[in-house]
Amino acid sequence: MKPILKHLLPFLFLLPGVASAADLDGTTLSLGWTLPFCGILLSIALFPIFAPGIWHHHFGKITALWTVLFLLPFTITFGGSTTLALLAHALVAEYIPFIVLLFSLYTLSGGILVWGTLRATPALNTGLLAIGTLLASLMGTTGAAMLLIRPVLKANHGRASSVHVVVFFIFLVANVGGGLTPLGDPPLFLGFLKGVDFFWTVKAMALPVLLLSLALLAVFYVIDSYYFRRDGVAVDDGAPPTPLKLYGRLNLLLLPGVIGAVLLSGFWKPGIAFDVLGTPLELQNLVRDLLLIGLALLSLLLTPKQVRAGNEFNWDPILEVGKLFAGIFITIAPAIAILRAGSDGHLAAIVSLVSGEDGLPINAMYFWMTGFLSGFLDNAPTYLVFFNLAAGDAFTLMTQLPQTLLAISMGAVFMGALTYIGNAPNFMVKAIAEQRGIAMPSFFGFLLWSCAILLPLFLVLTWLFFRL
Repeated sequence: MKPILKHLLPFLFLLPGVASAADLDGTTLSLGWTLPFCGILLSIALFPIFAPGIWHHHFGKITALWTVLFLLPFTITFGGSTTLALLAHALVAEYIPFIVLLFSLYTLSGGILVWGTLRATPALNTGLLAIGTLLASLMGTTGAAMLLIRPVLKANHGRASSVHVVVFFIFLVANVGGGLTPLGDPPLFLGFLKGVDFFWTVKAMALPVLLLSLALLAVFYVIDSYYFRRDGVAVDDGAPPTPLKLYGRLNLLLLPGVIGAVLLSGFWKPGIAFDVLGTPLELQNLVRDLLLIGLALLSLLLTPKQVRAGNEFNWDPILEVGKLFAGIFITIAPAIAILRAGSDGHLAAIVSLVSGEDGLPINAMYFWMTGFLSGFLDNAPTYLVFFNLAAGDAFTLMTQLPQTLLAISMGAVFMGALTYIGNAPNFMVKAIAEQRGIAMPSFFGFLLWSCAILLPLFLVLTWLFFRL
């Protein structure tokens, strides 16, 4: 589930050691070990539908219960030292960098207030989504989503129908827009760290991102125009229009610091690491996280309280994401390990679908399998699984199998939009929208939206780029 890292890096996301599920031997694991992870996913999907009150007040306890149901038998079977090693890897290498980055971006973006009259016409909404899509490849999907979701919600306040605006915001700003550069989305950043040339990604992904973005913006404009005509003008409180003003500009100066801290950890390699129960904590990663925390604290100290009050800022969305993904990061380990086992694991049938009898890659299947699994697992480790399955060498993939590398990249980035759990920004956008009173679709409701809108477009992309 993309949680693990997808978020981690848009431009600002995690790094190299992300996909190793604590070095579990996936060849020895049965699919039964994935049941607690599936339990968390089903809880996220079903509780808000059938028991919303229980979920709202106890989602943290429910997630903790599934985590314990994984850890207890795992400890009995593999021993305490293996369990501690798994926890150390999940927390130190993955969860802490993940939540620190989100905390920093959430804090800084919550200190930027756009104040004034915004009339959510179809043209304005489409323009805002287009701006967010462009920003996503420059500052990452998480950064762009957290920066723009509040102005978008503010612009649409009072409109009778605005759910579709948030849904398309998730499609475009929280996912597709991050596909243009390695800075935009975690999988592409990991590919960059594995040796994929920065400008190879820009050139190869430019046309797919452009075509999908334009198609989604056009579909959105049609849908938004329909609702705009049907519902009429948004509710007007009678106040005279006021010019737009930007408050909390200090946070705009701090945002490049977040980007710089993440990039620093990718390029600066001092060769110093601290062992944490078998998981190396590299100095550059520790410095990155301390810088991110420092920037967030600066934002909290220096941003006027009135600015955050104007944004109706509180910690509920980040707390929800933090609790849910803590369980996800731990219980996902067996699923990733089994996938990494390839043809020797219990998901060998899935792995075999991407290669023909002649051993050559089937690029269309690489696109769909990477994408489908990225929608329900974390897209960063999923990207690395198929990257290694295809060749494992960036130069070989770029020169001899460029369409295969493109298929893996497109699948990992684009199909994170299939579910709320496909990418961390998806969940945060949903939480903020619900906090503002928007009745967002359930897990399956959102899946219906994504299947109806995205799957036909993905089929078109398959035909355009991966015809057999």
